[in-house]
Amino acid sequence: MLEHIPAWLGKALAAVRAGSEKLVIARRDIGHGISALELTSPAFADGGRLPPRFTADGAGVSPPLTWGTPPEGTASLVLIVEDADAPAPQPLVHAIVWGLPADAGRLEEGAIVADGDGTAARDVGRNSYFAEGWLPPDPPTGHGSHRYAFQLFALDAAAGDPGATPGRGAVVKAMAGHVLAAGVLVGTYGREEEAPIGPAGAAATA
Repeated sequence: MLEHIPAWLGKALAAVRAGSEKLVIARRDIGHGISALELTSPAFADGGRLPPRFTADGAGVSPPLTWGTPPEGTASLVLIVEDADAPAPQPLVHAIVWGLPADAGRLEEGAIVADGDGTAARDVGRNSYFAEGWLPPDPPTGHGSHRYAFQLFALDAAAGDPGATPGRGAVVKAMAGHVLAAGVLVGTYGREEEAPIGPAGAAATA
């Protein structure tokens, strides 16, 4: 995946980023003028670095999340995780979980995994690699720090049906006009550029 991009290319693309203004929560038809929903993680602080365990450099499992009580009238919640700094026209989708129960309150570590057509309680959608489950962060070496936005939305009972194993487009369409509250938690991760140690083939010296 992106960790295999050469460091020189990652550095050359450093200014190429999707942008936080393209996150789902920034859309006016989704996140404008709604209540705030507290979203936190016991594994990292808002704006803090993601532990490697949750990335392609570690076990690659999804991090634990906890949130506050959603507003009255909430029928379900949806989680969307996007990389605002992906070297692409749009943020890279790392996870979608549709249909979380209104009283769930948390997701355990490693809970975002492929589940086929979902369960009675929820359905894990498709990430940007067209696979179900958690897409571990793997930013290109030399591209700098990336912001991974964990976005949680409280939906009313009239929200549409995005279908089984939904992608970003279907979820956004089903959510539009039905968001009661939203919260965002940002974790960062980057790979430092490896420093050259001398001419190719030269032996290292003390």
